[in-house]
Amino acid sequence: MKTVAFEQVLKQLAGLSHRQRSRLAEALNHVGHDTQVAELIQTHFESAPRCPHCTHEQVHRYGHADGLQRYRCCACAKTFNALTGTPLARLRHKPKWLSFVQQILASLTVRQAARETGVHRNTSFRWRHRFLAWVKDDRPGRLHGITEADETYFLESNKGARNLPRPARKRGGAASKRGISKEQVCVLVARDRTGQTLDFVTGKGPVSKAQLHKCLPPVLDEDVLLVSDANASYRYFAQEAGISHESVNLSAGMRVKGAFHVQNVNAYHGRLHQWIDRFHGVPTHYLPNYLGWRRAIDTGRLKTPHALLLAAVGVFPQVTVT
Repeated sequence: MKTVAFEQVLKQLAGLSHRQRSRLAEALNHVGHDTQVAELIQTHFESAPRCPHCTHEQVHRYGHADGLQRYRCCACAKTFNALTGTPLARLRHKPKWLSFVQQILASLTVRQAARETGVHRNTSFRWRHRFLAWVKDDRPGRLHGITEADETYFLESNKGARNLPRPARKRGGAASKRGISKEQVCVLVARDRTGQTLDFVTGKGPVSKAQLHKCLPPVLDEDVLLVSDANASYRYFAQEAGISHESVNLSAGMRVKGAFHVQNVNAYHGRLHQWIDRFHGVPTHYLPNYLGWRRAIDTGRLKTPHALLLAAVGVFPQVTVT
């Protein structure tokens, strides 16, 4: 807009009513968020451009669409933008994305986030799992030193499913059997003394030695010291994997054994269950997304809406080596 025309617009602002000024401020705020979202995503894509179809690195600009720069691959000739191939591809209402991810950081429910962002509750639900789809992949590569491992359990939930393999439970209900059974889903959590945390959904019922062999060896250092409760599966796993192991018999009233305990990982379990209770039952299908969400909050890896937005397209904060 030319300067003269802009000055004329400024003079007309004095004649706006309070309601009109509020609407104008809201519109300008949305335009600003739209620009922020586009610039943020665009900047990180152009730092290392790559075709999402064939991974070729030589691309050139090919017009604009929906507020984003489009590109054309010099190898496969396909066109794309910075969101192609990510969970956020084809999502609308970009000006509301930063507001929505702020609600995710605040751990609001679907309906609460919908009200705060100004979208439908169904949109809020879809966006939640689009934004969390890749956040759960922000995991430490290895655990070091003294590493505690213990499992916790969540009642299996088919919330949202059209066909249930069992009679429906009102508001989640409770298991029909006492103790740990196939009605519960096991989540194995391993956490070292620096706070690095890994979790694994191992399946229904108690954790087994075979499941420990599948989950833990790729993420444990060779010189790690594994600490667990008195569950025999951990002892047999450690013997077969050649890993140093110490156990604490919690059922016998033993909470600490010298420098060894599982209070660190059990405290994490407590925070996880307390946090997840606000959602009144989490579908088992989406449980990995919620675990990744909680892990990001607990470790403080994604503190700002901008960081969470970038994580949703696979750009994670760099790990600081001390």
